[in-house]
Amino acid sequence: MIAMQYEITLPSNYDMGIIRERVRTRGHALDDREGLGFKAYLIRGTQYAPFYVWNTTAGMADFLYRGGGFQGILADFWRPVVQHWPGVAFLRGDAAKAAYATRTITRLAPEANPMDVVGEIELKKTPGLHSAAVGVDPRTWEVVRFELWEEHPGEEGVYEVLHFSEPELDRITAG
Repeated sequence: MIAMQYEITLPSNYDMGIIRERVRTRGHALDDREGLGFKAYLIRGTQYAPFYVWNTTAGMADFLYRGGGFQGILADFWRPVVQHWPGVAFLRGDAAKAAYATRTITRLAPEANPMDVVGEIELKKTPGLHSAAVGVDPRTWEVVRFELWEEHPGEEGVYEVLHFSEPELDRITAG
C-alpha cells in the first residue's frame, strides 16, 4: 500500500463549482483503475486535494508518468508536489459511504525509533468510519493518518468527498 496526495490551493475567489463539475464529469475515470485501492476526490475551502491508496507501485507510476490520469492535472493546473507515504496500516470500517475525510500528519521526535512508533499504530473500528490508512514518509519521518467518514466528524479542517473511486478497496493490505 502506498498513500499519495497532492494539494492544489486555488485563489480565494475561485469558483469551486468548477472543481465540482470537473469531478462530476471526470471522477469516474478511475473507478476501475488497476492497482488503485481507492481515490477520494477531496475539497476543503478553495483547495482540491485528492487522496489515493495504491495497491501497486506500477499503478501509481502509470497514473503519474504514463498518461494514466495525472496529465489532466498538469494540463489544467500545474505540477503539484505529490506527497507519498509507504503504508503501515489499513482498516476497513463498517460505514458504507465515504462523505468526509480527515488527515492528520505528525512528525516523529528525533529520538523516536520508527520501528517502535510503527509497532504501536493501532486502528480501531469506530461508528461511522468507512476506512483508515496510515503511512510514514521516511524522508521526513512524518506519519499521515487518513480517515474517511460517513458523517461529518465534527472537527475543523475536514475535507468533503466529492467522489469515491474504489476499484480495489477490498485488496488493500498495509506493510
